[in-house]
Amino acid sequence: MRHGDKIKNLGRTASHRKALLTNLAIELIQHKRIVTTLTKAKSLRTWIEPLITKAKDNSTHSRRVVFSYLQNKEAVAELFGAVAEKVASRPGGYTRILKLGIRTGDNAEKAMIELVDFNEIYGKGKGEAAAPAKKTRRAGGAKKKAEAGTEEAAAPAETTEEKSAE
Repeated sequence: MRHGDKIKNLGRTASHRKALLTNLAIELIQHKRIVTTLTKAKSLRTWIEPLITKAKDNSTHSRRVVFSYLQNKEAVAELFGAVAEKVASRPGGYTRILKLGIRTGDNAEKAMIELVDFNEIYGKGKGEAAAPAKKTRRAGGAKKKAEAGTEEAAAPAETTEEKSAE
C-alpha cells in the first residue's frame, strides 16, 4: 500500500530519479521549454519551482542551495540572472504544462513544460516587464465626471458671450 506516499517514483531508484530531475531542470532553465512525458513534467514542476523561488533572493546562501540541487554553474548563472529578473514580480506558478498528445512508439502521453514568463505568445511580449496591477478608486471617477461637467458648462457660456459682443 502507498499510504501517504506522495512522490512519483517514475520507475527509478532515488539516485536515478534525482539525476533525471536535475538534468531536466538544467535543460528547462537553459532552453526555457522542453518536451517530455506528462508524468516527468509534473514531477519536474514540483522540483524546480522552489529553486526558482530561491533564485529570487540573490544571496550567496541561496546560490549555494540551488547549486547543490543543479550542480551546473551555467544553469545557476542563468537562473539567478535572466530567469530571476523575469519572475521577480510573480508570486508563484513559474511553469506551464501543455499536453501534446501521445507518443507513437510507446503510447506515452507527451507534454511540454515551459517557463511562463518566457513565452511571447501568452505573455506580454519580449522585453516588456510585467506591470503591477492598476489600482482604481471608485470615488475618483465621479469626481472627474463632475469636473468635466463644470468645464463643459463654462465653455458654452463663453462662446455665447463672444457671439453677443460681435
